[in-house]
Amino acid sequence: MSIQASSPILYTIPESFESERLLIRAPLWGDGAMVNEAIRESMEELRTWMPWARQIPTVEESEINIRRARLEFLDRTDLRLLLFLKETGQLIGSSGLHRIDWEARKFEIGYWLRTPFSHKGYMTEAVEAITNYAIHELHANRIEIRCDGRNTRSSRVAERQGYTLEGILRQEKCAQDGSLRDTMVFAKVRGIEF
Repeated sequence: MSIQASSPILYTIPESFESERLLIRAPLWGDGAMVNEAIRESMEELRTWMPWARQIPTVEESEINIRRARLEFLDRTDLRLLLFLKETGQLIGSSGLHRIDWEARKFEIGYWLRTPFSHKGYMTEAVEAITNYAIHELHANRIEIRCDGRNTRSSRVAERQGYTLEGILRQEKCAQDGSLRDTMVFAKVRGIEF
């Protein structure tokens, strides 16, 4: 069935695609160990920005999380994507399309990068490829990127990819330290930015 089928579970969408340097694909059974390794290596940085990074998961917890993500991908309720270097096959981060509204064709791109691979343009490249995937394969009408108002590296990725800052939700979420933080909302909308 095509992407126009009546129920999202019937949508036929690619589970992998490539950019210049990256293979981007849906999670598979068995990916938990490599995701766990990347989280462990990047925990100090992740803990600052990611609500789920309060403690280091076990390998089993990471595998359970990956298996749930696989099921959600198949169910079309959340489309997590893993980022691999084409040259070496090494996992360098995770992204995906979240908070999906299939009726409105609205998606939110979330992302994190393994610490040693920061500052090399990989996330900007991944977001460009995922944006194109959402536009061409999923027929997106709206794509958002939301980030902590203090996370300048994340906001720069959105800006470099031509996302428009639509607003700042003031004191909208609790940060890891319990303080209230602002959330920046960037978006691309069909007919305007694409």
